[in-house]
Parts: sequence; structure tokens; C-alpha cells
Amino acid sequence: MLRGVLGKTFRLVGYTIQYGCIAHCAFEYVGGVLVCSGPSMEPTIQNSDIVFAENLSRHFYGIQRGDIVVAKSPSDPKSNICKRVIGLEGDKILTSSPAGFFKSHSYVPKGHVWLEGDNLQNSTDSRYYGPVPYGLIRGRIFLKIWPLNDFGFLRDSPNGHRFSD
Repeated sequence: MLRGVLGKTFRLVGYTIQYGCIAHCAFEYVGGVLVCSGPSMEPTIQNSDIVFAENLSRHFYGIQRGDIVVAKSPSDPKSNICKRVIGLEGDKILTSSPAGFFKSHSYVPKGHVWLEGDNLQNSTDSRYYGPVPYGLIRGRIFLKIWPLNDFGFLRDSPNGHRFSD
């Protein structure tokens, strides 16, 4: 009897570990559901919107200008940020202070991207912490799930004029 109970317990533990590994790989490499918080991506993503992020693009260097990405925050590695890619490595970026008074040019170094929120007046982004290492990107957000009245693929940036080559 003890042998039967131990056998069932080990089988259950084995299945749990297997399915846990499959779930981990799915969320790490395929994608997952996220809740975006804060005003920095308004009006494209509102506070507490639920979105889907796919993670394959970051593995195959498929991130492009205009994509919205989720990345580890350069100033707080315990939190994630949702921002739009403004520049890729080698790009020359016209930067301004969050208030828009001071303007200068910055170059995006190799292995980095330039991230900004759509709400330029209320976003802590690359204008504050500089170019973000590509390795901090966790995935590309492309689908808004909630609220249902706004369900669908994400729209272009309201600041689209910033994507000049």
C-alpha cells in the first residue's frame, strides 16, 4: 500500500514538474498577458489595460521602430516598463527634455534601443535614463485584450513624426 501511494505521489510530482517546465517555456519564449500601469503610454495604452506580449521578436532581433515593448526598467530592475521603440542601434535621435525646452542629438549605441512613452509630457524613458540595452527587452506588445471595447491590435504612435530615418 505504501508503495502504491509513493508511486502515485512521485508520478504527480513528475507531471507537475513537466507541466511547470512547459508553462515556463511558453511564457518565457512565446508570450504572455500583462497589465500595463501608469500614464506614460496614453492614449495608446491606458492605465490598467491588459495586453498580450509576444517574446519571439526579441530572440530573433525582430524589434523595429514604432513597436511597443515591455522591458526591465533600467532604473529599477524589479519592475517592467511599457514603451515605444523610437530608435535602433546607430540611429541619431533628436532628444528633448520632458518639458520640451532643451533639444539635442543622441546616438543609439550598438546593442541598445531608444524607448519613449507616447505621453511625452508624463513619461520616464530614454530621455531620462539614456539608451536601453537590447537585453532588457522582454517582449513586443501588439494586442490589447482589455477593455473589450478597445480590443484589437495597437495603433500607431500619436507621435509618429518622430520615426524619421
